Amino acid sequence: MRSLGFSFLLAWLMLFNVAQADVLDINAPAPRFELQDQNGDTHTLNDYQGKWLVLYFYPKDDTPGCTTEACAFRDEYKVITELNTQVIGVSVDDQESHVKFAEKYSLPFPLLVDDKGKVAKEYGALAALGPIKFAKRHTIIIGPEGKVKKVYRSVNASRHSQEVIADLKALRLEKAHF
Repeated sequence: MRSLGFSFLLAWLMLFNVAQADVLDINAPAPRFELQDQNGDTHTLNDYQGKWLVLYFYPKDDTPGCTTEACAFRDEYKVITELNTQVIGVSVDDQESHVKFAEKYSLPFPLLVDDKGKVAKEYGALAALGPIKFAKRHTIIIGPEGKVKKVYRSVNASRHSQEVIADLKALRLEKAHF
């Protein structure tokens, strides 16, 4: 019941979001970031030069929609990595929460700690209502050269990983023709 209440609160907060979302332009340089993951390792955008990057923002560890999305990326991880792509999750939850979430669901990818919401804001994924801040369910595909290639502002958690895989394949084909 607590999860249902939290999900309702998040849905309500998203409807009345007062945070301003930055706009990301396709083919513009992706905003730089430097955040620690659940294991305390630091990740930067430069770490992924030469690879495709799926940077997905999500509201809260171990809630129904976020678990569905994370587990779908986990289940498709092999397919995604075979496309020379890394998946990274980002939320405003703390490191301890990320550790528990990653371990509970055997997530093979990093979960970055954006507890101040700075990176979420730069990517247009930060929502706030008064002092409560959380990341919206948004995903950005970043190309090997560090440029924004696709932005998802409306995400269905259960189908999203399949959508990302299809778009990665199309983007890779498009790049190969140029």
